[in-house]
Amino acid sequence: MGEWLSDFGMFLAQLLSLAVIVGLAVAVAARLRGEGGDEARLKVEELNRGRGARTRRLRLAASEPGARKRLVKAFRREDKRQAKAGKGRSGKDESDAHAATLWLLDFHGDIRASGTGRFAEEISAVISAAEPGDEVVVRLESAGGLVHAYGLAAAELDRLREAGLTTTVCVDKVAASGGYLMACGADSVRAAPLAVLGSIGVVAQVPNVHRLLKRHDIDVDVLTAGRYKRTLTVLGENTEEGREKFVEDLERTHELFKRHVAERRPGLDMETIATGEIWYGSEALEKGLIDALGTSEAYLVERMASARVIRVRLEPPRRLGERLSLAVAAGVERALLRGAEALDASRWLKR
Repeated sequence: MGEWLSDFGMFLAQLLSLAVIVGLAVAVAARLRGEGGDEARLKVEELNRGRGARTRRLRLAASEPGARKRLVKAFRREDKRQAKAGKGRSGKDESDAHAATLWLLDFHGDIRASGTGRFAEEISAVISAAEPGDEVVVRLESAGGLVHAYGLAAAELDRLREAGLTTTVCVDKVAASGGYLMACGADSVRAAPLAVLGSIGVVAQVPNVHRLLKRHDIDVDVLTAGRYKRTLTVLGENTEEGREKFVEDLERTHELFKRHVAERRPGLDMETIATGEIWYGSEALEKGLIDALGTSEAYLVERMASARVIRVRLEPPRRLGERLSLAVAAGVERALLRGAEALDASRWLKR
């Protein structure tokens, strides 16, 4: 019981400290009000360098103390060789100096595909900078969502192929429905063995409370101009004609979905795979939905042996108030989780 009280006291102390920090931050907010611009910031990161630095640290940590100096000297000699090689290439033609580059983009989609605007700008930046022979890898994660939203996202990804850039989509977790609508536009699709793919179908559901309102003598008038302006409603009485038209619209959307996939992956048996079912990575490979199994990390490490891997990310501007609110939310969440963990652990400490 004493330990539980101690943990709970620590939890309250953390909340108090957080409140003090927030108060101090708000006190200086007026002076920093003009901090930051309205433009998004393009962040470019060469992943080869970070991986190389981590590899060196691990090699040093695993080596015997007496061998570490020799390793450090070897690393310095290697750096000098690379620097000389870079100077040697600088005197040659620009085409000779250009090494193969892999441009890495990320797309994490919600039901509205709200990241499409940022994704489109990143694609525009890559197209303007890429050279012939470059590759674009998109790490895609989405379970789908609104038809028009993912139709736009898929059209943006198609721009890479239209620009003549080799495009690879890597799926580590899920690319279903609208997510697969996007993925199928790549030259190659790779997925983890248990990633979820497919769901080539359309779904809609409309609740209707007309009978409940009728029992309480509540009338709802649905007025339209145009025979099919409103096929199904939430409050009004739905007709069989309206239901048939609604299903007809779903079928038409499904046909557009199937046509989009068939044009980009012509070898697929659409009658088999366009049933709305999902398949895991190994099953998707057998059915032709993807081209290879493997994680995005494994593929990037493989490509680093022969190409520069550059991650491109457009970061939206965040004003001071937004950054403070995010920090406060994260701090409160951590404190609440620790408090919940302490309460849960106390069950096992009772005597």
